[in-house]
Amino acid sequence: MKKTKLFAIGLILTLISCQTTEPPKPVGPLPSERHLAWHDLEYYAFVHFNMNTFTDMEWGLGDESPELFNPSQLDTRQWAKVAKDAGMKGIIITAKHHDGFCLWPTKTTEHSVKNAPWKDGKGDVIKDLSEACKEYGLKFGVYLSPWDRHDADYGTPAYVAKYHEQLRELLTNYGEVFEVWFDGANGGTGYYGGANEERKIDNKTYYQWDKVTEIVRELQPNAVIFSDGGPDIRWVGTEEGFANETNWSIMRRDEIYPGWPRYKELRSGHQDGTHWLPAEVNTSIRPGWYYHPREDHQVKSLARLVQTYYESIGRNGNFLLNLPVDDRGLVHENDVRQLMALKEQIDKDFAHELAKDAKVTASEVRGGDAAYSASNVNDGDDKTYWATSDGVEKASLTFEFDQPTEVNRILLQEYIPLGQRVIRFSVEAEVDGQWKKIDGQTTIGNKRILRFDTVEATKIRVNFEEAKGPLVICNVELYRAPNLLTAPEISRDRSGMVGLSVPDDEVGIYYTLDGSEPGPNSTKYEKPFMVDAPGTLKAIGYDAKTGERSESLSVHLDVAKKDWKVIHVSSGNIDEAVKLMDEDPNSTWATEKGAGTPQEIVIDLGDTHELKGFTYLPIQDRYPFGIITDYEFSVSTNNRNWHVVSKGEFGNVVNNRILQTIGFDPVSARYIKLRALMVDGDDQTASFAEVGIITTGKK
Repeated sequence: MKKTKLFAIGLILTLISCQTTEPPKPVGPLPSERHLAWHDLEYYAFVHFNMNTFTDMEWGLGDESPELFNPSQLDTRQWAKVAKDAGMKGIIITAKHHDGFCLWPTKTTEHSVKNAPWKDGKGDVIKDLSEACKEYGLKFGVYLSPWDRHDADYGTPAYVAKYHEQLRELLTNYGEVFEVWFDGANGGTGYYGGANEERKIDNKTYYQWDKVTEIVRELQPNAVIFSDGGPDIRWVGTEEGFANETNWSIMRRDEIYPGWPRYKELRSGHQDGTHWLPAEVNTSIRPGWYYHPREDHQVKSLARLVQTYYESIGRNGNFLLNLPVDDRGLVHENDVRQLMALKEQIDKDFAHELAKDAKVTASEVRGGDAAYSASNVNDGDDKTYWATSDGVEKASLTFEFDQPTEVNRILLQEYIPLGQRVIRFSVEAEVDGQWKKIDGQTTIGNKRILRFDTVEATKIRVNFEEAKGPLVICNVELYRAPNLLTAPEISRDRSGMVGLSVPDDEVGIYYTLDGSEPGPNSTKYEKPFMVDAPGTLKAIGYDAKTGERSESLSVHLDVAKKDWKVIHVSSGNIDEAVKLMDEDPNSTWATEKGAGTPQEIVIDLGDTHELKGFTYLPIQDRYPFGIITDYEFSVSTNNRNWHVVSKGEFGNVVNNRILQTIGFDPVSARYIKLRALMVDGDDQTASFAEVGIITTGKK
């Protein structure tokens, strides 16, 4: 009997010792399964391709003819291949934009591809793209504009019924849909079946959003719904391509609706949010959402795209990058080039993960239980996590390397199935036996990536300083990303002071002024320098540790404009005309609207120079106006006797707004006159971003 009792007691003690600690209780609103699948996608494409592509507009009026829709080389497989090669995981297509033209042969309207010459009216862009996405292993999503500037019934219940039916068609006939996209542009002026009037609606109630959600849930239960207020995911409150550093995946959703006036709150979310409503960061690879030939030279730089990656995915958001398919029906080669450059750079940044080989310890572990140990954060399994005990909302993780290791990136993830908790945290590095603070930040969520100057550390410590409940961290990664090598950018003021810059502070800049190719033995750029005489500046970015160099910047610099003065304009404010010679390509001066042509400006160069050419930079604004297409250029030594040295056309300048360079036989002049003989646009105004001269170097 005594032995039996002792055996029973021992068994109980054994069971107690093996019993695992209860997992942390969920905190706040939680993501659904469809949310979790969406978070995993991270990066996917928006495709704006529709009637606007063929009218060169951003928002069509609704009076466009289906006859205009006729791409010559439409290839949705090319779109899908580009997206796949770029590392994207899906494509969302503008099935219908505000002008009302439908890319599928809908039964609800005649304003669709069934009445377009493309494929003799038998085409279906939505079908083609859904099949291409399936072939390339991509998710497929649809954008369906609630506003319809073409439909005669818009503003009445009859249109709402039609709109719901369009949604049913898209969600029934094209396979699985991962995201349904609604924007906040609702109601206003339009064609409306010929009415050409303004129609206002209550965008909170008119579309019967509850019924819209029911339709999506019925037909595509795994799809997330996007709008300002979700109900699943939210707009980030800007189209510039960033979320705020503080970015909660939760919001007080019931306050929000499409067109919500407090949209800036969407950039950060609400710490006291009531619903899981994570941010999608949408931006375009060009200034516009639709293709415009005039923007072929304005594809975002690699540095800007890399920044967007870190300020979207790296700030607890998903990255939706728009590709404006061109009027051929293809992703333009300039866009493809930058997409692949971004893919290559991000692959480099995250090629070698350092934390997996580091020893990791925690200041506290939940219940002392190995199931929640610090080693869960670098085991490569995002289903395991390190957690702290109830009531422990401050703790730290320390990563120790076998030897000093260079680090400049840290990636952190919370185990979001149990909620988003971290409010504040900081990162430190032990360098030469001393702890050095690297960064202090807020919020983590699904993924947070910090970039910082390279440190050679023996340890990295993450201090979680404030949280909503016990900490639950599933993943921490460390990287030594290579320096971002791009050709330096140049700025120059009117006095002739030149500045050079590269996106990565750890990259050195080396330059020459004699036209020779620069290298690490050339002059190193330390601070702005004077160039007030004609010459050729060449510069590179150079990584001293790897020996890698960027492409070379090469630019001709002529005489400085410090003594220039605009002494005559045919119309417009002469006091502001300095903008046309301020060396800032983003500032513009223009003559008066409606002044007609010709229009002219006269500049006193302050001294006599021997000229052999001139330059004209067209306006670089997103919505350009007054671009000079036909010109006359004259010179004078005394501002009385003028001699025309060049007259002609800036070929294709409206579609290709790059610097126009015109040469002529050398001539001495102190005064120059540029006349706009013809301009683009109905305003009949002439605009100038910058005017320059090309000299022989002689006076």
